[in-house]
Amino acid sequence: MSDPIQARPIQARRFTALTALSVAAFTTAAVLAAVPADAAPGRGPAFLSAAQLPPHPFSAWTAGKVTDGVPDELRLCLDDVFPGYDSRYRPFRTDLDTSARQLTIVTGTATKAKALADRMNREIRACAQRIEQADPEIEATYRSYGSLPVEEGARVHGLHTAASWGATDIRLLSVGRDGRTVTVVDWAQLGDFSDAPVRAFKRTTTTAVNKLY
Repeated sequence: MSDPIQARPIQARRFTALTALSVAAFTTAAVLAAVPADAAPGRGPAFLSAAQLPPHPFSAWTAGKVTDGVPDELRLCLDDVFPGYDSRYRPFRTDLDTSARQLTIVTGTATKAKALADRMNREIRACAQRIEQADPEIEATYRSYGSLPVEEGARVHGLHTAASWGATDIRLLSVGRDGRTVTVVDWAQLGDFSDAPVRAFKRTTTTAVNKLY
């Protein structure tokens, strides 16, 4: 496996533009179209709907299509985890600077799912250190928001980055599991920890895990 510190310098520098990149990705009409059904087409566990995201005070959420693969935003902290797994995700956006996405992976057994979720939590906890080592112009801070008593459990994380040129971003990430299925929910916008809707994000995470099987 390649050294994650050496493999991700470009990704770390890109992190402070996370929200802008996420919104730009929705400029194609086919992706912008709201998808009212919350289930993955034809197979797999159900996904969050736009109404189940933390409410934005100035803009409604729009849900994108459920798609095979991994969103680029999750590769910053979890890129080394994904090889060998089939995953699906659903992106969300607002008209302003806030975006989100949910990813699910169905593993072969509950034991494999637990191992995957545990590894994802470790990778997220170590992500701030990797970001700083990859780019000395970015200061990254991790904060744990604890666990949630839903199905086989979920953990909530916070990650703040501040660049030397003034950009600042806040992310909330959660990893949850039900049986052999793991889900990751990721919320991001410009700002710092004081801007993070932690309580609402925990409700969103609980809903996401309850949709799994």
